[in-house]
Amino acid sequence: MKSYTSTGEISADTLYASIGALTLESGDTLADVTLAYRTWGTLNQRGDNAVLVCHALTGSADTDVWWPGLIGPGRTFNPAEDFVVCSNVLGGCYGSTGPLSPRPGVRERYGGHFPQITIRDMVNAQARLLDNLGIRSLRVVTGASMGGMQALEWAASYPERVRAVAPIGVSGRHSAWCIAISESQRAAIVADPKWRDGHYASDAPPTDGLAVARMIAMCSYRSWTNFDSRFARRRNKENQHEVATYLNYHGLKLTRRFDAMSYMRLTEAMDSHDLARGRGEYTAVLAGLTLPALLVGVSSDLLYPPHEQRELANLMPGAEFAMLESDHGHDSFLIDTAQLDQLLAGFLRAQPQPVAAKRA
Repeated sequence: MKSYTSTGEISADTLYASIGALTLESGDTLADVTLAYRTWGTLNQRGDNAVLVCHALTGSADTDVWWPGLIGPGRTFNPAEDFVVCSNVLGGCYGSTGPLSPRPGVRERYGGHFPQITIRDMVNAQARLLDNLGIRSLRVVTGASMGGMQALEWAASYPERVRAVAPIGVSGRHSAWCIAISESQRAAIVADPKWRDGHYASDAPPTDGLAVARMIAMCSYRSWTNFDSRFARRRNKENQHEVATYLNYHGLKLTRRFDAMSYMRLTEAMDSHDLARGRGEYTAVLAGLTLPALLVGVSSDLLYPPHEQRELANLMPGAEFAMLESDHGHDSFLIDTAQLDQLLAGFLRAQPQPVAAKRA
């Protein structure tokens, strides 16, 4: 089946790890799972200087591309000191096992047969990857949006392996507001006339359903102030509203680099996000998350408003709240990286460093 994901988008520095069979929360089992990942820096002999960066919905393992303001000399994550790891999530389309992967036993890709996955499944797969890499302890797990969900899930699932977490622009469980926006995007995909049973049924690149889904998403990623200051009611030379041109551009751009079925499965995984699922009462579960945590909110975030991060900071005993002041909306974590770098660096400087093991 035709892949609409450009392999040219995958960095030549990408590595691949086979983590074996993985049983999902649903009870389904994926055989011979592969995770694509990248690293920066060197793991020390104690295996405890690692940093795990988790990407957002349509991201990849290329942290240096989508978060360049946080990696490098003098920045929060310095490869001269840290071993930075980022993997493409389970269900993604940048090298990890997902809907574009060959389906075992048949001569086709998984497509719509790829099983439902959760954020917890993604984290369990990442834990296997870290085992393969010899990482014993993570200095911090961080990420924004879907990446922030993974950071929180690491705190809940593997607290003994993580010394701190820094989730950005995220909640402890997906709200009705977010689920509604995700469902609208999935409805746009399946309404595409070319969509058939988890695939586009034409050799022509999809330019409708997935593009419309991205247009809906972009409206939630930015803010009223951002759109008004950038576009207002201005029109271009073709007498089109500039904001409409902007949305159409980003919709079409996504169809050239991302798979629609991955988009479906990953948004469904985000909707499943609930730290208390199968663990008990919500506030009690959060009270048990005692790791040092920095909950970063974005002042203009329409998708995950700051009161959600404040709630997490109030309910998690070791947590603190910080505000990223920006008019760019939810996507501020990708834009105002200098400010975010300062917030994260200050938090990490305050954390105790591991004590080196004494020689016998």
